[in-house]
Amino acid sequence: MTVPFVDMKRLHAPTRDEMLAAFARVLDSGVFVQGPEVEALEAEAARQYGVPFAVAVNSGTAALHLALQAQGVGPGDEVITVANTFVATAEAVSLAGATPVFADIEPGGFNIDPADVERRVTGRTRAIIAVHLYGQVAQVGPLLDVCRRHNLVLVEDACQAHGARVDGRAAGTFGAAGCLSFYPTKNVGTVGEGGMVLTGDAAVAERTRSLRNHGQAGRHEHVVPGYNYRMPELQAAALRVVAPYLEAWNEARIQAAGWYREGLAGLPLELPAEGESHVYHLFVIRTPARDALQAALAAEGIQTAIHYPTPIHLQPAYRARGAGPGSLPRTEAAVSEILSLPMHPAITRDEVDEVCAAIRRFESTRAR
Repeated sequence: MTVPFVDMKRLHAPTRDEMLAAFARVLDSGVFVQGPEVEALEAEAARQYGVPFAVAVNSGTAALHLALQAQGVGPGDEVITVANTFVATAEAVSLAGATPVFADIEPGGFNIDPADVERRVTGRTRAIIAVHLYGQVAQVGPLLDVCRRHNLVLVEDACQAHGARVDGRAAGTFGAAGCLSFYPTKNVGTVGEGGMVLTGDAAVAERTRSLRNHGQAGRHEHVVPGYNYRMPELQAAALRVVAPYLEAWNEARIQAAGWYREGLAGLPLELPAEGESHVYHLFVIRTPARDALQAALAAEGIQTAIHYPTPIHLQPAYRARGAGPGSLPRTEAAVSEILSLPMHPAITRDEVDEVCAAIRRFESTRAR
């Protein structure tokens, strides 16, 4: 059996007619950029996530950039984050003119270690970006404590954690700002690119709105140099169709994660953490035999991925800003062993069982 890593056609087949109707509504309106669809999406997102303000932009990267800049982060500042994330997290810091400082991940997990964050605070530190990686919420409580002790801003990169909650509160709503990505494969995604800044601070929301639209305070009144980070109406209309499915899709991911746990029980693998704070954007296992396992699964038609094989502090673009190999030992150990298994809301029990059976065959052969 061939098992795709994701299957966007299968996922969106049930909403195809509704999606086409939304596109027709936009075409008939004659408004294609940051119009009524975007405004409606922002209002719906604010209600869905329980925040006063939601500001739509054209990507998760733009959301992270503006969340920093809207709070005054800029040249001369340092922002502490992790190196085991998509490069956009660090790019946002660079785009704001600040310097990324990389902290290690927590023992036994993949998210930022609050204790290592505190060790890296200097007089130049202005903010922390907590990445809720793979759908698992980071330790927001201890991170907020660090922020309070050192007068720092917490920005949440919740781009992989739509709908994840801690004590009933959504990822992206704990810090001064939370950022979402609506890339198609995210827990809820559009048909192209999109992003969102969530905040409870009216001033941050207003600055974000201005910066996304060329620094305008009003039409043809540009008060600061800004950007063209506006969300197209078609992307907003598509999101309005699929956003109500987020909870059901997350429940399907959690169910699939349970199937994986059943099928992989007893094998010499490290499985993802459990709990309400994980919505399994990815189902990531750890094994020292990662490369061999990936090759074996590929030979059986099972698609996998590695998120992310080279941590940012070892990437050419950021090598000069890190301390080099060995500086983030837990991060570097993890990236040599992680493997993302097929995971999406439409995955079937038979597909998960096939993946698990293939892994069991591999482990049996390896043991002999």
